[in-house]
Amino acid sequence: MPNTPTSVHPMLAALERGAHRLVLAESCTGGMVCASLAQIPGISEWLCGSLVTYRASSKTAWLSVPESLIQQCTTESPEVTQAMCCEALQKTPEATIAAAITGHLGPNAPTEIDGIVFISIARRINGAIVQVTCVRRELHTTERIARQLEASQLVTKLILSSI
Repeated sequence: MPNTPTSVHPMLAALERGAHRLVLAESCTGGMVCASLAQIPGISEWLCGSLVTYRASSKTAWLSVPESLIQQCTTESPEVTQAMCCEALQKTPEATIAAAITGHLGPNAPTEIDGIVFISIARRINGAIVQVTCVRRELHTTERIARQLEASQLVTKLILSSI
């Protein structure tokens, strides 16, 4: 039986092509983005890890997100997501790109933010951290685990479109 080349995962190919190292800051996904990427053979060269800062106090302690920013904007906001993203990149010198996600997946979420996530991408260019994008997405699923999976896939897609 002839050897057929194994297809390379799109994320691995994109990171490798751009020589990017990725760090993540995850809240509502609870590390699911990192766990899914860690399943890709060969990703260890390009994936630095993930800071799972589920609680506001973890965002402040581990990512230096100002408590005043959290009080002013809430943890489910573009401002906090951007701060998480930039701080994860700042704290991971070998990384060249970072992604962060916050959101409220329910149950018991206020109606106006139920199923809403914010995803931010930042890059390091010539040593400086540059905010690339922050998006707000409404999830289509309603069950908590399905929402975590959907949100994780959105993060992965945004990373791929950013590199």
